Amino acid sequence: MTAPSSAKHSSTNTEALEPNALLNQRLKNIKIVMVNTTLPANIGSAARAMLTMGLTDLVVVNPKHPIDEDSAAHAAGAKSVLDSCTVVETLEDALADCHLVFAASSRQRHIPRPVVTPNEAADIILSRPMDETKVAVLFGREDRGLTNQELAMADYHIQIDANPDYPVLNVASAIQVIASFFYSRFLTHDLNAVNPWSLANPSLSSAVETADPTDNNPQIEIKQRQSWDTPAINQQQKNQLQTRIIELMQRLELVETTETDKLRELPSRLSRLLSRVQLDQKEFEIVSSIIAKIKRKL
Repeated sequence: MTAPSSAKHSSTNTEALEPNALLNQRLKNIKIVMVNTTLPANIGSAARAMLTMGLTDLVVVNPKHPIDEDSAAHAAGAKSVLDSCTVVETLEDALADCHLVFAASSRQRHIPRPVVTPNEAADIILSRPMDETKVAVLFGREDRGLTNQELAMADYHIQIDANPDYPVLNVASAIQVIASFFYSRFLTHDLNAVNPWSLANPSLSSAVETADPTDNNPQIEIKQRQSWDTPAINQQQKNQLQTRIIELMQRLELVETTETDKLRELPSRLSRLLSRVQLDQKEFEIVSSIIAKIKRKL
């Protein structure tokens, strides 16, 4: 499959915009994704929480029940968010056009991702070129959250500081808290006329995977690319590259189809690697060409 042609790099003239216009543009880039919801009322409550913080792009993945009158009742004045809501079958469909993916998670998993607070997540978003960064924030099922496989599709996990004895928020509340941090951080950033291509918080010039200080787990420094000469790849391209690498590894007999444990972990580890590398369109074309050439030689 041929990679999309890389458009000439351009950037929005943010200096010519008023702070509120900047804020609105940033918020339009953020997509809230709800996965496999059970109660239509929760979709409505989520829409209300979103619009309160200026977010309007809602995607629902494979809901158990469709959006209905109960959803509209709980949305109150945010019915416009429900009216424009997109319903898709798979999480891959929801994330296909995204360049940066966060997943709300209350705990670390077997193969961890870098963990950030909502405020740190906002700073990471601010570090990217605004006109080339579509952001998704994932929220899981009401009863059990996101699966390990779904969490592995995110570049970062967001954890909300909460009572350690009961760190439980319903989906709409979690959306409200994270969106509130985003709104406040973006607004402060733009009112202060800070260059949107720089990290507003110097401490985030590199994010570090969290680890228990009493444990011997290694820490990995996560570098943030400040700007691109060509746009970053989106989630769909990352998934394509991940699939090509796995297929190549199998043809090179680096992994056997009988090695179920290795195959189970491989997609998640490759996804994490590609997130950390942060490929742009030209780099994607280079790696894809190398893989294609090796396959033809086999």
